[in-house]
Amino acid sequence: MNALLTSIGYTHWILPALLIIPLIGAAVIWLLGARGGGAGGDEVVSGVAATPRMVALVTFAVEFIVSLGLWWSFDPGNNAWQSVVDYAWIPSWGIRFTIGVDGIAVMMVLLTTFIMLLAVGGSWTSIRARSHSYYALLLVLTTGMLGVFLSLDLFLFYVMWEVMLIPMYFIIGIWGGDRRIYASLKFFIYTMVGSLLMLVAIIYLGLAARDPATGIPTFAYDYVLQNAMVTSTAAKWLFGAFFLAFAVKVPMFPFHTWLPDAHVEAPTAGSVVLASIMLKLGTFGFLRLAVPLFPSAAMDPTIRGIILGLAVIGIVYGALVSLVQPDFKKLVAYSSVSHLGFVMLGIFALTVQSVQGALMVMINHGISTGALFFLIGMIYERRHTRLIDAYGGIARVVPMFAAILTIVTFSSIGVPGTNGFIGEFLVLLGSFQTQPVLSVIATTVVIISAAYLLWAIQRILFNPLDKRENEHIPDLNRRELAIMVPLVAAIVWLGVYPAPVLRRMEGAATKFVNMVDARRNLLTTGVAEAER
Repeated sequence: MNALLTSIGYTHWILPALLIIPLIGAAVIWLLGARGGGAGGDEVVSGVAATPRMVALVTFAVEFIVSLGLWWSFDPGNNAWQSVVDYAWIPSWGIRFTIGVDGIAVMMVLLTTFIMLLAVGGSWTSIRARSHSYYALLLVLTTGMLGVFLSLDLFLFYVMWEVMLIPMYFIIGIWGGDRRIYASLKFFIYTMVGSLLMLVAIIYLGLAARDPATGIPTFAYDYVLQNAMVTSTAAKWLFGAFFLAFAVKVPMFPFHTWLPDAHVEAPTAGSVVLASIMLKLGTFGFLRLAVPLFPSAAMDPTIRGIILGLAVIGIVYGALVSLVQPDFKKLVAYSSVSHLGFVMLGIFALTVQSVQGALMVMINHGISTGALFFLIGMIYERRHTRLIDAYGGIARVVPMFAAILTIVTFSSIGVPGTNGFIGEFLVLLGSFQTQPVLSVIATTVVIISAAYLLWAIQRILFNPLDKRENEHIPDLNRRELAIMVPLVAAIVWLGVYPAPVLRRMEGAATKFVNMVDARRNLLTTGVAEAER
């Protein structure tokens, strides 16, 4: 299959296509909205019925089908960048449009296209007012997120990082809940502050890696990686700038306070995209930029100890706060702080097993937590409340909903046989080799995770059915089952047979660990000699 795709030139246009297709879909939707007077429902253009959501659904379906080519064309044995596309963008500033993939980026791209396709279905009935704007923003957001995963130029990375911020700001601020303005502003300000510091650091690196012959800055990832020599003090400041940008996005404790508000106020699809994809952009940033560019700073015993400490605090804190939440959506939001703490622990433990585990947690959290937010949105449309105490005993009324919620809950807890188990197991196994005490503390949190999730579904599904308004809730319909069945299938597949995914990420994880170790030793020695 790989040879066939290469022979027809598929690998040369697949990545640009993934960025362009959503923009074309967004343009079509805006055109339909303009001709239809901005109506939120069905629109008729030249006698042909068209709706924004149908255009969005078709666009995301095409995007997902195109992205599947990456699964078949990617060579796990090749540790070089694959499907690379490189064009001059702003030559006078040394900025290029360079994109490519490795094992990490491939899986993040597939997760993004998969979740975004389902997100359209999750908005099918809940978004009516100004729907053309909503779906167009979802498509632009997709280009921004994919651009971050694909960028091999630091300036392009920053541009894509900012592109994805604006659509989510409007999605929360226009279609969110009662406190949507507050939540969207908080999300925007937190992310923008970190982003501006990252931009300063990127410009510094571009100047540090400038071409000695022409004096033109260079932002090419590989070139900066090899040629941007900075002092140990500068490396720590630069790492701090990248750290803040990515820690806010993860979000790490104590930079997490924007997350519960954004999740609770966002519409269902917004919450799904935030949890499933956008939080992974922070951890991806650590893997792609912060740690490889500044290994001596990232692995400095003091800095590394602080980050690992914050990761474990986040794991414990997120679980304990989830335990006392009366709002099911806020419970799941705080659980993300705990789950992403496992990712940070795996990255900074710096073993191949822990990094692979961190990558699996990123994928599995995207699937499981996305599924939980979908289910919360579905039940909210029926009862218009997210309070856990407002339910009770509804398993006998909505058995399909109850069965799927139970499976997804087991996945989020990390029960063996579900996708959640393999990621946390690898993180703890790999982290124990270098951070045994922190790994033991993190392991105990698995018990708390089981407590807050099992207690929640007990109160929602299995307590006495003593509220009259819960007696006639309709079960999941065909559209909702079409959303949940692929997610459940992914949960079972990755829980039973994760080998294909692990095999595609193993080379990138090994390369990351070896590169950080080698560059840390080289830069530490070189900087020490230069400073003498």
